[in-house]
Amino acid sequence: MNKKFFIAFTISLVIFFLIFIVFYDSIFVSKIYEDGLDDATDTLTEEIIEEDNPNKNNEVLFLLAGVDSKDINDKSVRTDTIMLINVNFDKGDISLLSIPRDTRVKINNNTKKINDTHAIGGMPLTISTVNDLLGLNIEYYVKVDYQVVMDLVDIIGGVEIEVPFLMEYEDPTSDPPLNIHIKKGLQVLDGKNSHDFLRWRKNNPETVGYREGDVGRIEAQQYFMKELIKQTLKSEKLITKLPSIAMTYIKNVETNLPLDTILSGIKFAENLDTENIVTKTLPGEGLYIDSISYFIHDEAKTKSLVEEIY
Repeated sequence: MNKKFFIAFTISLVIFFLIFIVFYDSIFVSKIYEDGLDDATDTLTEEIIEEDNPNKNNEVLFLLAGVDSKDINDKSVRTDTIMLINVNFDKGDISLLSIPRDTRVKINNNTKKINDTHAIGGMPLTISTVNDLLGLNIEYYVKVDYQVVMDLVDIIGGVEIEVPFLMEYEDPTSDPPLNIHIKKGLQVLDGKNSHDFLRWRKNNPETVGYREGDVGRIEAQQYFMKELIKQTLKSEKLITKLPSIAMTYIKNVETNLPLDTILSGIKFAENLDTENIVTKTLPGEGLYIDSISYFIHDEAKTKSLVEEIY
């Protein structure tokens, strides 16, 4: 089976995403170098922020989806990563709730896995299904394809990660062919190895793997995301890399976040604290039903978790 797993939760999406999406304007790019990031941002956001802005609480909630495709515009593919992200700029908090792709849901009275929703009805159906699952009213989304992680990590010079296992997996039928060879231990992963780290679940032949399957892989993705955020924020040369990062997101990101929400968030990004990143996974367990592997969420625990976070 062709399985692509993405790091859709990156520094640019949870912190600097609010900046990157406006880099299509060459005036903003030039002003960063002429006046500095703060002055350039002030120039672009002054009128918008002074107007009536429904996002006055400086909080952004959106659904993050990674699609199983090399083309962000492909509407026929499934999602391999689904994560709800809430960024509170006043408190400096970031919360991430991962939803396993095998989560069992009802779509048009048919039993499906939640990662089927995008192939059936695109992001509108994906969002409505997550809203039904969590009892929320999510409006916004950010959708990425898998190329984005490789581009971003290479641009920032790699990410230092403690790899828990010797990871060796090959799948020549994957598109592109999958060839994972990552040593165990602390090391700096480039774009390709970062992508492979996030896709890996077990070796072949099956000698080692995450005990909890996709839930174990989600934990690895969350760990990677935290390290990527922390290490990117420490980079003294980040400002020189922003135009390059912006270009990869223009090519590999789709979103319906309003421009006023994006621009207002820039003013408060400095309040974010990387130590205040909370990562959670939808409560439940994996089960086989009619020979199909599903993740069955615990409704009571899910309700309590949603009330706690949101």
